[in-house]
Amino acid sequence: MKRFPFLRCLCLAALSVSTLSFTSCAQEVYQPNQVLKDVEILSADSLGGRLPNTPGHAKAQQYLVKRFQNIGLKPVGTQYQHVFTFTQRNSATSVPGVNLVGMIPGKSDKIIIVSAHYDHVGTRDGKVFNGADDDASGIGAILALATHFQKQKPQHTLVFVAFDAEEQGLQGSKAFVANLPFAKERILLDVNLDMVSISEKNELYASGTYHYPAFKPLLEQVKVPQGLNLRLGHDRPEQGHDDWTKQSDHGSFHAANIPFIYFGVEDHPHYHQETDEFRNIHQSFYLKAVETISQAVQLLDKQLPL
Repeated sequence: MKRFPFLRCLCLAALSVSTLSFTSCAQEVYQPNQVLKDVEILSADSLGGRLPNTPGHAKAQQYLVKRFQNIGLKPVGTQYQHVFTFTQRNSATSVPGVNLVGMIPGKSDKIIIVSAHYDHVGTRDGKVFNGADDDASGIGAILALATHFQKQKPQHTLVFVAFDAEEQGLQGSKAFVANLPFAKERILLDVNLDMVSISEKNELYASGTYHYPAFKPLLEQVKVPQGLNLRLGHDRPEQGHDDWTKQSDHGSFHAANIPFIYFGVEDHPHYHQETDEFRNIHQSFYLKAVETISQAVQLLDKQLPL
C-alpha cells in the first residue's frame, strides 16, 4: 500500500509527493490509511455483502455510527439513524431501512449534502458480494471529507448521509427527500459518491453539469492530482444507459428539483460481482479521487452563495 501524505500543512508554491501534487497550504486532517481501512472493514466477508436487514448490514451500520461519533458529526434530529420503510424488490413485504445522517454546522444555514450508500447486494449461492467499490469506496470518501471539514470549518452547513437500500431502487434517498429533516429551500445541492475507486483509465467523472451548467466552471477549477483525469459527462438523455442522471441516489434529489453533482467511475468487470472486494480496488487512483472530490467540495463551499 502506498501512503500519500496529502493535506499536510505546507505553504509552498508547488510540492510533489509521490504522484500527487499540492499547490496550497492545507492542514493535515485525515490519513490515507484510515480511508483505506474504512473501505476494507466495510467490504469484509464478515459483513456478508451488507444486504439490508441482515446481520452484516447491521454491523456496517454500527461501524458507521461509531465513525460519525468519532469524527464529531452532530446528529440531525435526536440520533444519526433515520428509519424508514420500503418494499423489497420481488416482494410485497414492507421492511425497515436506516439512513445515517450527521452534520457540521457552517456560518450559513444553507446546506450542501454529501452522500453515498452503505448497502450492497449481499450473499448469493454462498458467494459474498462485498461491494468494495460499490459503494464502500463512496462511504470511505465521505468519512474523509467529514474529517477534513470537522477541522477546517465550512462556510455552509454540510450534511453527510449514508443512504440505505440504494440497490433496492434508491429507497433510502427517496425516503430522505420525501421527508426532509430541514426546509428544502436550504439545500443548495447533493454531492453524491458511488463507485470511485476502480478505473483502468484513471478517469473520475463528475456528472450533472448538463442539467446544472452553473457548476461546470467551478468543477473546471479543481486542481486534479497528477495521473487522474477528471471528466464531465454521462448526464445527457440521449446517452441512454450511459446517462447516469437517475442511476444512483442523486437521482432522488434531481427528481425533486434539487441540484446534484455525482462523482463516479464507468462500469468495470467487478461491478456487482463477487470480485468487487478490497484487494481489487485501485488504491492509488482511489486516494487521488478522494483528494479531487475533497477539493471540489471545498470550492463549492467557498463559492456558492451563503
